[in-house]
Amino acid sequence: MSNTLTGARASDASALFISDLHLQAAQPAITAAFHDFLERHARHAPQLYLLGDLFEYWAGDDDISDPFNQHIIAALRRVSDAGTAIYWIAGNRDFLVGADFAAAAGATLLPEVFVTEIGGQRLVLVHGDAQCTEDVKYMEFRAMVRQPAWQQQFLAMPLAQRKAIIAGMRENSRKDQGTKAYEIMDVTPQAIADLFAQTDTRVMIHGHTHRPALHLVGDTRRYVLPDWEPAATPPRGGWIAIDGAGVITRHGLDGSVTPDSL
Repeated sequence: MSNTLTGARASDASALFISDLHLQAAQPAITAAFHDFLERHARHAPQLYLLGDLFEYWAGDDDISDPFNQHIIAALRRVSDAGTAIYWIAGNRDFLVGADFAAAAGATLLPEVFVTEIGGQRLVLVHGDAQCTEDVKYMEFRAMVRQPAWQQQFLAMPLAQRKAIIAGMRENSRKDQGTKAYEIMDVTPQAIADLFAQTDTRVMIHGHTHRPALHLVGDTRRYVLPDWEPAATPPRGGWIAIDGAGVITRHGLDGSVTPDSL
């Protein structure tokens, strides 16, 4: 597979991939960058893959009426109506997104591990949190909240109560991250190797870790997406594109092609 960096525009791509925007009303710069990406790039690509944590949190599809959520859903719908197929893989912050959201946004919900072929490249797509297997505490929490029975019970609670619980979870998560080793919060090599073997793929794209890079191990290539923070110094954000010839490129927030770090 070629990793040649060319001057190709993202609008020439067969598919675009983003993750970890953590959209919320309190971060208007990220929202503005997302709208710019949708209008200038995503609406001109045949496919757009949202690989998790598009939202800072999602309390349930009954929160669709929230003005900020309506704003984001309408923006996605405009892209879908323009002819771009939008695909969604749940992240650890927005795994409660369901069929009502998908219908409103014009998106297709995918399983947490999805294998596809684009530009002749067979690749596996995931959010990435399930591969952080050394974070035992998180993996236990993840196993609990991904159970249908837990979700049914949680979604039966009043929306305000759910949001209060989520706020508490987010605060606890921030505290835990301050005490965890750097390596624990990254994907584990064995989990990645197992996923490649299970899916019979050699190319992977994921997010979650906020550590954009290209990892080469044997004959496999693993592309990690960035989180988005345009106001940071330097600004963070961008996407990955695959063109019709299978060439994979990384793009910054301004659309320019940027090199992968090895």
